[in-house]
Parts: sequence; structure tokens; C-alpha cells
Amino acid sequence: MQQLLPTVQFDRQLLQKYDRPVPRYTSYPPATELKPEFNVIDFRAGIAVSNYKKTPLSLYCHIPFCDTPCYFCGCNTVITQRREFAETYLGYLIRHIQQMAQLIDQQRTVQQMHWGGGTPNYLSLSQIETLWAAIQEHFRFDPNAEISIEVNPKSLDRNYLFALRDLGFNRISFGIQDFDLNVQEAVNRVQPESMLFDVMEWTRDAGFESVNVDLIYGLPFQTLETFRKTIRKTIQLNPDRIAKFNFAYVPWMKPVQRRIPEQALPSPAEKLSIVQMAIEELTEHGYQYIGMDHFAKPNDELAIAQREGQLHRNFQGYTTKPESDLIGFGVTSISMLNDVYVQNHKRLKDFYQVVDANELPIERGVTLDQDDIIRRTVIMELMCQFQLSPDDIEQKYHLGFDLDFDTYFAHEQFQLRLLEADGLVKLSRNHIKVTPAGRLLIRNIASTFDAYLRRNTKSSFSRAV
Repeated sequence: MQQLLPTVQFDRQLLQKYDRPVPRYTSYPPATELKPEFNVIDFRAGIAVSNYKKTPLSLYCHIPFCDTPCYFCGCNTVITQRREFAETYLGYLIRHIQQMAQLIDQQRTVQQMHWGGGTPNYLSLSQIETLWAAIQEHFRFDPNAEISIEVNPKSLDRNYLFALRDLGFNRISFGIQDFDLNVQEAVNRVQPESMLFDVMEWTRDAGFESVNVDLIYGLPFQTLETFRKTIRKTIQLNPDRIAKFNFAYVPWMKPVQRRIPEQALPSPAEKLSIVQMAIEELTEHGYQYIGMDHFAKPNDELAIAQREGQLHRNFQGYTTKPESDLIGFGVTSISMLNDVYVQNHKRLKDFYQVVDANELPIERGVTLDQDDIIRRTVIMELMCQFQLSPDDIEQKYHLGFDLDFDTYFAHEQFQLRLLEADGLVKLSRNHIKVTPAGRLLIRNIASTFDAYLRRNTKSSFSRAV
């Protein structure tokens, strides 16, 4: 049964009050809880359990290379124009895929695959085909699998896009960030408007089933009016999904951001005005607010899944595929089993060395206990559906008559009442419902149930707004 979702409501006072660092909850526990003191045996055991359960698979391939740095980027990348680096990496990546395939039951089906980076289309078409063939050799795909790839428009032509579609990619994503030339120059990502419209036309002609574009607000030289023009041009592009991310200026973590003129960044008040304008423009033009800066057309799979209460979330972001094991291939990629998360080595040298030793290139990980799993369910329900049934949690995890939801989460009850007093949630015995004003602060609401956040004295998260 479909549920009618409330419209999102912009409340400047509440956004200012709750604008503090909180996790993005692509996982719980957050990725910050992955530690080097991790026993790889736990990961192998987790795979064995999911093999027994025949849990479906979601695959991720990380291509770390970029020709030039984008100053806003927070991803793990390798900046080089030496294409031989990619050829070497491709060999090790395929060996890693073979390693993992030996552990995974070949009868399990792949429901979803995503290639990210870096820049996946840094690879030549022949390299793309080689990697595709290696994955197809070792894994069995559902005929209706979602297969997506991120691309850099500057390194694309029509033939390349058609070749991707012919291989089997049916979803595609590319970054716009901002149409304004001053902004593009300040972040070292100059993309002519005509080029972006050409790329969109080619993706439609090639028959991709869904096209996502990324925008970033809070970049240097952005103003309310310049970003309004970017939003309206993006609407003209007519993508199926739009992700509008908040730029996190953290030059102490990402030294390349020191090249950004800090004095040119929009003020906090201007950023809030930009957020309000973007929401109003996108929703007025028919896009549904999914959550966490994501919008989709009402007929898009994400929007349909949310209306039906079937939206999910993992390290790749929002997804329509439930209860899958996420398996990450390549440097820095993350694998996410039911009760084990691991991340591969971030440096190429380390990744190569461990693969050469015929060992899994895992750098850090975490094993979840039952409390983690219960809290993960609560947090992800709020993040995806904007509501939660305590009764469902009690039944799913057999909390029993002596330990009901309110008792189990006794510590969280006070904070929930404060959120209710501020108009972010509505509480009843059988329901926690996020209000239209609370939807923009869903990370803050979800963080109420984050046991790790209470112990984390050093914040490394982006701000909520």
C-alpha cells in the first residue's frame, strides 16, 4: 500500500539550531567505527553465513583515477595522467574480484552493481570491457539488475556512452556541481553548459533507464541568484534524480581545498537561503524530496520505493534493493555484510602488496553485535521512510514483554521529547513520525539512536545543513 509523504518544510530557525556535525548514516555503525584491530576471520565467517542464506548481492567497483583534481572533492582519488597506472590497477582489481569470487556462492544473484571513483570513464573502452567480462565470469546477474556508473562529462563522447549502454549499464550519474563559470574555475571543474546538455542528450538517446546529476551548494562565488540559475538549468536538463550536496570545507583534511579562496565561500545565512530556494524550485517542478539532499521524479524507482515503504540505504546511498550484501572491489571500497563491515586498503601500494600475498586487502573493519543491528534498523527506517513503528522493532527482534521499545531505548526518550517539542517528530505509543520540518534534519533525528556518537569526542562528520 502506498503512503502519502508530507511535503518538506523549511524552518530557518530550526535549521540554524540543529546545524552541527552528524553522520550521513550510509551505514550504522558509521564508517568512522571501522578499526584496524579487526579479525579478517569474522569477514570470512560473515560471507559463509550469507552464502547459507543465499543473500542477494550488490557489487561496487572503485576506479580511483582522475586526470585533474576537483578542489571540492572529498573522495579517495589518484590524480595522474599516466594511463599505464590504470592498466596496472586493472590487473590487481581483477585479481581481487577473483579472490572474492572464490569465497562467494556462485548461485547468489547480483541485484545491483555500481562503478564509482575517482572517474570510472578514466578507463578506455577496452579496459571497461575487460573489467566487465571479469565480473560477468564470476558472478550471476539478475536479468533486472540495476547497473550504474559515474562518469565525468569532460571525458565522454557519444560513442563511449552508447558502448556503456550496450555492455549492460542501465543507469548513469554525472556531476554538474554548478553551471556558473566563476564557480567552476574556482573549484577547477570547468564544464561548458553546451557540453552538459550534449551528454544528457546522448544518455537519453542511448536508452539509459535513469540519469542522476550531482549539484553542490556552498562553493566559492555562489550566491542565491547564481545558484537559482543553476537549479533552473538543471531542471531544463530533466534528469530523473538530482543530488544536491553541501560542500564541506575541510582543508585540514583535504589539503587540495587550500586552493579555494575561503573568503569567497557563501555565508551560513546565504547557504540557508540557497537550500530553501533549491527545495522550492525542485518541488515546484515536480521532484519528490527523497531525503539527505536527494530528489527524484515521482515515477522514478527511488520515489516509488519510498512511497511504498521499501526504500533502503547502504554505503552507496539510497537504494531500492533490500537486504543485499554489498561487496566492494578495489582500493578504499567498503563491503557491508549483515553483521560485518570492512574497508580495503586506501593506498595503491598497500593494496597491491596484500593482493600479491594472496590475502584479502582489508585495512580495517567492525563486527556488529545485536545492539548495533537493532539500532541500525531503527536509524535506517527513519532515514528512508521518515517514520518508525516501535511495535515492528519489538516483534522483529523479540524484545519481549520485559523489554519493550521504550525500555530498550530509555536513554533516548528524553531527546525524542525534545525533538517533539521543537516540532521535528510526532510521538505515540505505536509510532514515531518525522514532520515536514524534521525531514531536512533527518540526520539529527536518526543520531538520537546512535550509541557511538555519545562516545565520540572528536567530530569528523559534515554539518547537517
